[in-house]
Amino acid sequence: MNILAVETSCDETAVAIVKDGSTIVSNLIASQVEIHAKYGGIVPEVASRQHLLTMVPVAERALKDAGVGLEQIDAIAVTHGPGLAGSLIVGVNFAGALAMAHNLPIIGINHLEGHIYANWLSGATPQLPCLCLIVSGGHSDLILMEGHGSFRKLGGTRDDAAGEAFDKGARILGLPYPGGPAIQAAALGVTTSLSLPRAWLKECDDFSFSGVKTALLHMREEKHDPSESWICQAAAAYQEAIVDVLVTKTIQAAGRLAVKQILLAGGVAANSALRDRFMADSPLPVLIPPPLLCTDNAAMIASCAFFHLSNGNPDGSELDVIPGLAFG
Repeated sequence: MNILAVETSCDETAVAIVKDGSTIVSNLIASQVEIHAKYGGIVPEVASRQHLLTMVPVAERALKDAGVGLEQIDAIAVTHGPGLAGSLIVGVNFAGALAMAHNLPIIGINHLEGHIYANWLSGATPQLPCLCLIVSGGHSDLILMEGHGSFRKLGGTRDDAAGEAFDKGARILGLPYPGGPAIQAAALGVTTSLSLPRAWLKECDDFSFSGVKTALLHMREEKHDPSESWICQAAAAYQEAIVDVLVTKTIQAAGRLAVKQILLAGGVAANSALRDRFMADSPLPVLIPPPLLCTDNAAMIASCAFFHLSNGNPDGSELDVIPGLAFG
């Protein structure tokens, strides 16, 4: 089964074709990072207008790279939430029109569920039940996955998500946007004596990163003219504090629930310090998608849609965007 998927929840225009839920035939992503970098963050109106410009060319290129025509596509999948309303509308309207014109079933996919299914594209088959840590700019969620379509949210962020915390921390330190890669680069190979607090939030599976961000701000304010070396040490301490909480709380929850495996998902899962720490500390097998599949992409949406269709759950022409779509 060939599924063509569209992902436009934020600032990437992505189209992919995936066979049988696990084999990527083509995977195209048009990034807007350079456009939004000058603003220090994503401007929703700019993002949606850019999607309008790139949607059709990206879809045409995805089909060309796959060497298939629309007559060889069995279904259309699209992210319909959560995300930026204007961005989602572009993707859902395009996918809906494509499905209607070619009489194909359409499947609306939750963006967060899609991130989990990037693990089905990594060359290994995840073992269920598993514990999923979804870490991105807007989410830091622990999800128990007991089967396809069976998810239970254990905890989430009470304030800043991990990716948001990285962006804000980078801004405090004068590092460029996006903050996650900038902090990772600054911290690479750095040994630091600086220390920042951790919010453990014992007795629950929630996360909180606003406190460590505030502590970084106060530490930076005390340095009137910080050297490049000090900024790198502060970046290393900040990254270490965030990674420590994510890894420790996830491993503790996994042990309590007796799952078979830990899955990572979301843009922050591309962070090398986070990946290395999980691999070093977890007593359970850990599966992490390649970095390209951690960030927003359409291949993960197509993989997820395959399992939705396997359960007999197509949507219809009434499919609409839900910017605040919940998950788990």
